[in-house]
Amino acid sequence: MNALIYAIVQTLHTVMNLYIWIVIIAALLSFVRPDPYNPIVQVLHRLTEPVLNFIRRKMPFVVLSGIDLSPLVVILGLQLVDNFMMRAVLG
Repeated sequence: MNALIYAIVQTLHTVMNLYIWIVIIAALLSFVRPDPYNPIVQVLHRLTEPVLNFIRRKMPFVVLSGIDLSPLVVILGLQLVDNFMMRAVLG
C-alpha cells in the first residue's frame, strides 16, 4: 500500500510540475501575441485560461496597472500544494 501511495504522489508531483511549465510558457507567449489559430497556442489557452480566469475573478487585485500576476499566483499555489503533499507523504 505504501508503494501505491508513493506512486500516486510522484505522479501528482509530475503533473503539477508539467502544469507549472505550461503556465510559464503561456505567460511568456502572452508577451509576443502569437497567432491565435495555431493549434499549440489554442491548447495552451484551453489548459490555462479557466484557472487564470478563476484567479482573476476571485482575486481582482492580481491585475496591477495592466500587469496580470495570476500566473504567478497559480505557480505559487501549485508549489505550495506540491511541497505540502511531498512532505506529508515522504516525511
